[in-house]
Amino acid sequence: MRVLVIGSGGREHALVRCLKKSPRVSKVYCAPGNAGIAMDAECVAITADDQSRLLAFAQTQHIDLTIVGPEQPLVDGLVDLFERVGLRIFGPRKNAAILEASKAFTKAFCQRHKIPAAPSQTFSDFESALQYAKNQRFPLVVKADGLAAGKGVVICQNLAEAELVLRQILQEKVFGAAGKEVLLEEFLAGVELSYMAITDGEHVLPLASA
Repeated sequence: MRVLVIGSGGREHALVRCLKKSPRVSKVYCAPGNAGIAMDAECVAITADDQSRLLAFAQTQHIDLTIVGPEQPLVDGLVDLFERVGLRIFGPRKNAAILEASKAFTKAFCQRHKIPAAPSQTFSDFESALQYAKNQRFPLVVKADGLAAGKGVVICQNLAEAELVLRQILQEKVFGAAGKEVLLEEFLAGVELSYMAITDGEHVLPLASA
């Protein structure tokens, strides 16, 4: 089996190393990869957002399975593109990846389906968000709605901090389009647990917790 891993971080390096151990895998490529990954896979100079070149590479190199590491290509519909031409690819389609791409969408989804989540409000206007913050208990969590490379969440200890962060996100656009909206969320103290599972829509395979 010839496998293509998309991405260039530690997540992708871990995937590459595990894939190499499989007797079913004959070749591992990584696009674009990095210097460390190059020790374990053949790196290909195609960025994770270059959908047309990734598709062409997968077709010309007869890739049997593509695994997508980063969130942005999933949000941009890379899985949908590969599936349309009959290529096997691991990752959620665009209409499912929005759960990662928009915190406001996910909050609304949780409310509709009665999934417990911290109370929050969503704002696109600085003054409205600040007025809401003035009536909340601190600490208060401020979240940029979109993907911000893991840097879009700030726990504000007081109103002055909240005002600064809201100004940076909504007015100064420090996160670009990812900060078009913000969530102001109740702070929950305690242990944080990540519990993941893989599903094909019919079967569920639980993974280890963290």
